[in-house]
Amino acid sequence: MELVDVINSRFLEHIPVDWIVVMLAFGGLVILKYFIFFLRWIYVYFLRPCKDLKRVYGSWAIVTGSTDGIGRAMALELGRKGMNLVLIGRNPGKLKAVSDEILTGEYCRGSKDKDSIRVKTVVFDMSGDLIEGIALVGEAIKGLDVGVLVNNAGLNNSNGIFFHEGRLELWREIVKINVEAITMVSKVVIDGMIERGRGAIVNIGGGCTVVGIHPLFAVYCATKGYVEHFSRSLHAEYKRSGIDVQCQAPFYVYTNMTAKYQKTSFFVPSPERYAKAAVPWIGYDGFCVPYINHSLQAFILSILPEFVINAYLMRVGMRFDTLKRNNN
Repeated sequence: MELVDVINSRFLEHIPVDWIVVMLAFGGLVILKYFIFFLRWIYVYFLRPCKDLKRVYGSWAIVTGSTDGIGRAMALELGRKGMNLVLIGRNPGKLKAVSDEILTGEYCRGSKDKDSIRVKTVVFDMSGDLIEGIALVGEAIKGLDVGVLVNNAGLNNSNGIFFHEGRLELWREIVKINVEAITMVSKVVIDGMIERGRGAIVNIGGGCTVVGIHPLFAVYCATKGYVEHFSRSLHAEYKRSGIDVQCQAPFYVYTNMTAKYQKTSFFVPSPERYAKAAVPWIGYDGFCVPYINHSLQAFILSILPEFVINAYLMRVGMRFDTLKRNNN
């Protein structure tokens, strides 16, 4: 009776009933869409099981940029899952330290395969000769059952900076490491995965790919856009070949890149906490935001108008720039 009263109200009396039915149906579909989205969110963050990476994909994992931050944490977490590891980085001392931590440290003691885990290291400075470095990687993984590749190595301008103020050498180096290197490492690894008919590639993108912009970090943001689209395209190309390619998009994580400006908080996890959330996502969606609090950030940003996001991110970038100048 109440619905009839509403339809017959003065406000709606001139609107055809068919239009009202259409609007109600459309509203119902929108509600259903968000309800399904919410149910899926609950499932993927709380109920979906982690794949047995070693059994499904292969016994070896490669992690680039593995000496610090997210890369180191991902290597440790994969070691805890029983994966053998090829660690790639530019600092031999740090590579040895991470290798020792995996083989003898407390972190991997939860793994039933801990005593049989093997670790290889490759010294590869991705800002240097890429052809030579890729050859070293190819030689190191020859004959290995490489199941997982984590392309984590990346470079950012350490503070917010207007594009015209940046050195050309810096922009070239960011593009070289974030675009050229990830492409070439993926190529040398995926060849073996195709032969074996299985594998998983994880490319670490950034929260700016979710938002779409990051003023004062324009070149970095653009390279992460490449990572996203590169990953999504490979995901579609190789799914039928048994190879799952994924772009993970973390927002801020407490790493060497952000340590001067960020502390761990509700929205800024430690690398270890991020890795614990990220590894269970391997092999699933082509694009994802693995850390649950970051997914809340992404949702909030998705409903804000663009001018609000622009203003907020400009403030963040300017704050980084101010802190950098004060530290200097």
